[in-house]
Amino acid sequence: MELSTARLGQKRPFPSPSRRKILYLQPGTQSFAGIERVVDTICCKLTEKYADDFEVDVLYTSAHENRPADRNYHAIDRRPRGRLQLMNTFREVIKSKDYDLIVVPQIEPAVIAMLSCLGIRRNFVVHLHGNPKRECSHLKARILFFLMKAFFLERASYIFGTSPRQLASFREMFGSKVPQYWVPNPVRRFQGVDATSGGEAGCVTFVNVGRFSYQKGQDILVRAFAQVYKQRKNARLKIVGHGAGEADLRHQIDQLQLRDVVTIEHHPDNPQPALSASDIYVSTSRWEGWSLAICEALRFGLPVISTDCEFGPSDILVDPRLGRLVDPEGGASLVAAMVHYCDNVTAEKANADFRKSFIDQYSEDLVVDVHASALRAAAR
Repeated sequence: MELSTARLGQKRPFPSPSRRKILYLQPGTQSFAGIERVVDTICCKLTEKYADDFEVDVLYTSAHENRPADRNYHAIDRRPRGRLQLMNTFREVIKSKDYDLIVVPQIEPAVIAMLSCLGIRRNFVVHLHGNPKRECSHLKARILFFLMKAFFLERASYIFGTSPRQLASFREMFGSKVPQYWVPNPVRRFQGVDATSGGEAGCVTFVNVGRFSYQKGQDILVRAFAQVYKQRKNARLKIVGHGAGEADLRHQIDQLQLRDVVTIEHHPDNPQPALSASDIYVSTSRWEGWSLAICEALRFGLPVISTDCEFGPSDILVDPRLGRLVDPEGGASLVAAMVHYCDNVTAEKANADFRKSFIDQYSEDLVVDVHASALRAAAR
């Protein structure tokens, strides 16, 4: 079946005769970051805007750091220890109510949830957030991916994805005939965006926001910046985030003698302090599902340089006024783009309002309408 894509900003349909019961499963991670924030935002907006249509529950199986309190949806908190207890928890919660739809992020948790519920009739949605090709990289993943393709894919009502190219890749990789729906990630608004000050006076500040990891490619960025700094001594770089890769990142910065011009900052809940005090956003991810970080940078009117990785950046940077795509591995094309924006930072500010208005199409209020339509389609 062909990919279904809902138009953003569509009018809200009339309420359904009875509310559909929806259960979202949050990842069993520790940090409340990308996927967790998307699920939380969508569930809050569904409960706020579509209370007559949906009854929304969210299952948490770990204690997330920075998790917001006092949400308007019904949160179910469980703390299973080990895989067997997790499967028992999934089965117990899913069986406890006659849910019309279970939405599970990513392929591996979806297989575990479906396996836990053998003998229970429920409709499942697999909600893709990353790159399935990259995620099938270790033995456990390969086993679960095989089980999805061989046994559980046919149990899925729909596949939701954050990027049209991501969905097309999944369909090819799994030989899937399950209907698909593009559900963009919501981009939050920030107070005081119009008061953005830019970087340090007399300098041009590049910024990157993300988890310190191989996927996010901060090592690619630091190598490129070292070349940029040789050519433009007024260049500065902020790397904002958290993660296990921080020690290696600091070591690389020291080795390249960049400690005075590259800083590492931690803003776990709100990147506004870093984005509002920067001039140009740079994403050097090796892969993405979408990229909320790019969208949030555009919300601040910053031009974006991004590696043309799978998937997301090429779906977002569709106009030269938004930014520029470079080679997936960075290298010379990344250095050239950074030098170009460094030299033209003042002229680029003329497109700031265009970037801010462009990203409005992914606002929470518009994107929730798409998710509501997708849930109706999947729960038929």
